[in-house]
Amino acid sequence: MSDSGETQTQRGTAISIWQSTGARLLTLLLLLYGFLVSIGMLGKAFKMFSGGFVDGLIASASNPLLGLFVGVLATTLVQSSSTTTSLVVALVGSGGMPIDTAIPIVMGANIGTSVTNTLVSLGHIGRGGEFERAFAASTVHDFFNILAVIVLFPLQMATNFLGTLSSQLANLFAEVGGMTFASPLKAVTGPAVKAVAQLLDGHPWTLLILALVIMFASLRYLVVALKSIVLGRVEAFFDRTLFANAGRAMLFGLFITVLVQSSSITTSLAVPLAGAGILTLIQIFPYTLGTNIGTTITAMLAALAVGEISAVTVAFAHLFFNICGIVLIWPVPAIRRIPLRLAESFAAIAANHRWMAIAYILVCFYAVPFAAILLLR
Repeated sequence: MSDSGETQTQRGTAISIWQSTGARLLTLLLLLYGFLVSIGMLGKAFKMFSGGFVDGLIASASNPLLGLFVGVLATTLVQSSSTTTSLVVALVGSGGMPIDTAIPIVMGANIGTSVTNTLVSLGHIGRGGEFERAFAASTVHDFFNILAVIVLFPLQMATNFLGTLSSQLANLFAEVGGMTFASPLKAVTGPAVKAVAQLLDGHPWTLLILALVIMFASLRYLVVALKSIVLGRVEAFFDRTLFANAGRAMLFGLFITVLVQSSSITTSLAVPLAGAGILTLIQIFPYTLGTNIGTTITAMLAALAVGEISAVTVAFAHLFFNICGIVLIWPVPAIRRIPLRLAESFAAIAANHRWMAIAYILVCFYAVPFAAILLLR
């Protein structure tokens, strides 16, 4: 009787686990659908706006250099490169922004997104050596992204290589689809977007505001849902086995970021592990590079929802930018060591002068891009 009771208890526990997992997966799918619908709503709202509003919006990022700083500041303020790149993709897809301005915004978003894990490192600020390790682990991501922009931005301005590569690949996908772009996601989300627009009686401002609310809410809770489903089960494996070599660490960073659709989460999770001494800076560096590639999945989804060649081109430009940054910087030891040495040196200084860590965040991620935008407008 005791064995029977234990068996029934085990079955009840298994059923409860399956029900809980099923509910989480259903919630995840609903949040993902809400995010995709919000992208479609944004594109429709931009198309409904008058030319005056669109001109004013474009004026805030009317040239590539301005677009670069807009990308940094916008992503820093919303704490999500996914949100910034999704907005850019929607705007380009609606014809409200040229591709050559959108690509630098995506570059800037790569810098802005690294502010989250740097803020996380401040949680260790009262603990000497622990803070030094955590701060170095966070800023190595910052310095790599900045170095990638320093190298690739002038090259992009001179040759438009990202736009050329991305447009060719986007056109290739379009030919496979047999139309401007065959998007199954657009077929799924299109009816919902049309229904909401009709319900709002064609008021673009209302549609835009509602789209932004749905987007921010969906991304916020999507990250929470993904974290509870995915990260909670793999957190125990963040050890030396997963980071045994650079290739494995990079692939792991890519894989986890694709699953959770947020490089902020995956990089921020590694910071406390570095602070505790479980992971070294050399192990974390390639992991962060993998997250840079993995985070492009959100823009890909947004482009599929928009279903326009120009939007897909921007999404591929985001991917190629991150791949090119790794290809140009990682294989050359002398260049690869630059972000590592900058992070180590700056962390050592910040450990002795804690105020410099806070000043670094305020100046680099807020004051500098804000001042540049004011000067370049």
